[in-house]
Amino acid sequence: MLIKIGNFEYTEVWDGIFYKKLSNYAKVSDWEIRTIIEFIDYENKHGRECTIECENKNLLMQINQKIKNREVYLKTLCPKLLTECTACPYRRGCATDFVCHTTSVENAIKVFKCGKLLSALNARKVSVEQLMKEKRNAANDPADYFEYIMFSWGNCQAGDRLVMERALKRFPNEKDLSENFNPGIRFYFQYDKLSMHPNVTFDGVLPMKIKDELQLSDWVYKIVIPTKVKYELEKYIPDELKNRVVYIENDCKDIWDWSEKVYRVIENGYTNLQK
Repeated sequence: MLIKIGNFEYTEVWDGIFYKKLSNYAKVSDWEIRTIIEFIDYENKHGRECTIECENKNLLMQINQKIKNREVYLKTLCPKLLTECTACPYRRGCATDFVCHTTSVENAIKVFKCGKLLSALNARKVSVEQLMKEKRNAANDPADYFEYIMFSWGNCQAGDRLVMERALKRFPNEKDLSENFNPGIRFYFQYDKLSMHPNVTFDGVLPMKIKDELQLSDWVYKIVIPTKVKYELEKYIPDELKNRVVYIENDCKDIWDWSEKVYRVIENGYTNLQK
């Protein structure tokens, strides 16, 4: 796996390359060093060697030196706001108190019926070879990626964007993400609490991911359901989760507005916005 350090639009893994965006290029923070180390550890665990490239040779030398002190940097605490990606027009970064898993209405029904979030491999019940060959694997992710439940930061719109992409079977355009935007179902978790899960993995890319399955009754903080699909979903919600469900009206102009509205509800601890 190739790690490219630079001033990219955001951090992502695509087709065997980890594009690592630095929040203040050409400087690297202790947290960013931690995520690079976590990425290398994860890839090595799965038999993939990593090499690092950076146009700034002084920065590259500094990074290579710092990752040798892995135990020091792995103790770095997560900042309250990460500014590697500043696409969010409201916070200009990722708020880190909560993480989120977003899915479609159809998948949410399946989640409520079994009471768990499941990895793609466990949920789809097809071979990992088939999952890798599907068009939805546009990033050419390796087999082990499908063994995990993925999480984004709580104020990120990436989950809703992915839900729409899979529904449309193409990349959403500006109209899809504004006047035609249909939010997914968001499952929220407290970052500090979920970090203690026995099957948690930090891969340096996502906030975290959980292998195989996640029991909602033990871990979920809030479940956000757009009011539009309330009656479609409420009959499937287990009794032990009903007091953690928040119904929110989508009166927002676009996906960014929705993400900010939802996150404000979550961080302020509201329990009911059904009006």
